[in-house]
Amino acid sequence: MNYKEFYQYSIEEKEKFWAEQARLLKWFKEPTTILNKDEKGFYHWFVNGKMNTCYLCLDYQIEQGRGEQAALIYDSPVTGVIKSYTYTELKNAVAQFAGGLHSLGITKGDTVVIYMPVIPEAAIAMLACARIGAIHSVVFGGFAPHELSIRIDDAQPKAVISASYGIEVDKVIPYKPLVDEAINLSQHKPAYKIFFQRQPDYDKLNGNDELDFLIVQKKGTPVDCVPLLSTDPLYIIYTSGTTGKPKGVIRDNGGYATALKFSMIYFYNINPGDVFWAASDIGWTVGHSYLIYGPLLHGCTSVMYEGKPVKTPDAGAFWRVIEQHKVRSLFTAPTAIRAIKKEDPEGKLLKKYDLSYFDTLFLAGERCDPPTYHWINDLLQRPVIDHWWQTESGWPMLGIMTGVEPLPPKAGSAGLPVCGYDVEIFSEDGQLLEENKEGAVVVKLPLPPGCLPTLWKNDERFRKGYLERFPGYYLTGDGGHKDSDGYFYIMGRIDDVINVSGHRLSTGAMEELVAMHNDVAECAVVGIADELRGQRPVALVLLKDGAVIEEEKLETELIGLIKKKIGALACFKNAAIVKRLPKTRSGKILRKIICHIADGVEYATPSTIDDPLILSEIAEKLRARKIGLAFQ
Repeated sequence: MNYKEFYQYSIEEKEKFWAEQARLLKWFKEPTTILNKDEKGFYHWFVNGKMNTCYLCLDYQIEQGRGEQAALIYDSPVTGVIKSYTYTELKNAVAQFAGGLHSLGITKGDTVVIYMPVIPEAAIAMLACARIGAIHSVVFGGFAPHELSIRIDDAQPKAVISASYGIEVDKVIPYKPLVDEAINLSQHKPAYKIFFQRQPDYDKLNGNDELDFLIVQKKGTPVDCVPLLSTDPLYIIYTSGTTGKPKGVIRDNGGYATALKFSMIYFYNINPGDVFWAASDIGWTVGHSYLIYGPLLHGCTSVMYEGKPVKTPDAGAFWRVIEQHKVRSLFTAPTAIRAIKKEDPEGKLLKKYDLSYFDTLFLAGERCDPPTYHWINDLLQRPVIDHWWQTESGWPMLGIMTGVEPLPPKAGSAGLPVCGYDVEIFSEDGQLLEENKEGAVVVKLPLPPGCLPTLWKNDERFRKGYLERFPGYYLTGDGGHKDSDGYFYIMGRIDDVINVSGHRLSTGAMEELVAMHNDVAECAVVGIADELRGQRPVALVLLKDGAVIEEEKLETELIGLIKKKIGALACFKNAAIVKRLPKTRSGKILRKIICHIADGVEYATPSTIDDPLILSEIAEKLRARKIGLAFQ
């Protein structure tokens, strides 16, 4: 079938379609009930099937003859270590650590918080939890103690598994003091704190409730995989909420494994034995889905990279990894590509490396602006697939299904709906919008397998946040439009659409224009409060390395560009050059916070921010330029 036929089959024959996909997995007990709607009105997939995700990732792969194949390649330019684990080696390490956890009384249904850098022991801890049916919640290593304590209180883990420290290029961040402070702040007190010592005796552990990772592992008797229901939770992953309290997204076992297997085949077009690299931290949903579980359950080799796209040691770092490990596909964020572009605008470093094994670049995590898309597409001369999904979905919602039909991508577009996702654009009053009309992106229920069935211990928040606004549909919280070919354009959160004197304008569209300027490396356009017009757009701009242009001249040129392309109605007046933009650690620009600073609105510093000091730098810049009601 071509894409259109395959996609329509997934929408019109949902249960039949996903039953076929589920049969690609090795179940302990195959499901007979494919889709179920419970008394709360929530949907669940494969409810009576029994399986284990760790078994699919390790034991089953060994049974298929992949025991001596590399399962995980750890590449750490910040430590100079490169280490490979075969499927047999990884399975043995996981089974023994799982046995160690079990000896501490951690069993099926218990929760464990994992607070670690991107190291193999983090993958071992995740898979060990999956093996015994414990529910893991990975928290980004280096999160502030307050934010970690909130997650500890919500997840109520029996144990927190951590490491000596994380490394940020040239800076070591000790983790034990952060964990200790978080637990001190928490009402819930985990029974155990387990630390992987990156250097011998780096942390002084008391041996009672503070345990050494390797000792726990050494004392453990290897255990087999525990049979789990498809609907049993595999993990909790926290994502930002509008209230400031993070939302605990639940991921089930059976639906998630089915969706990941499907996506590896039909979306990423990867074969067992191929090398797949998701350049992500394990604390983000990409790390869960495409650094650990997706590649392993499909029999691939996964690259675990502890480094940056630049400065470890330079902007050729990604190309070095691709050449050295014969990577077929790379999944990263547009932020990484923009960082490379900023330091190596002509792509000279790429010429040093042999990328003959490399096939496709996948981008997600934020919208890829067309100038960045064209730059990397021209540089690589290979398919560049921008796609869109969420923590809540766990796998792609929009994109090009490269394993079905290699349809042409469109710059600025997140692509076409992925099988199982019935995506539409709605107006504020719930009406289906015609082509090229901006509105809310929604997905018709039921969502396909792998998506969140609810939130951790908070059904009501799940219902109110996602299901109430448009009955029968899931509200993504993002805005965008669809063109005449069915391609979707995700232009940012719904509140990124601004209203200037009654005109609804997309700041994403303006960002595209600003990013086209020859001296601009990266930018953010936000809508700030305006006494006369309600809102007006402002651009914050990072210059390319070596670019020399006065701020006044750049501002004048950008004003002319926006006026020419969008019109005077945009009321674009200000462009300020900044040293850096406030972002989350996954690379998303915190546009709403920039608006709050300019408007003088009180805000809480988000837990996911990369560096809180950036906010004061932005405030000083806006004050110096008298941009925003707060500084006029």
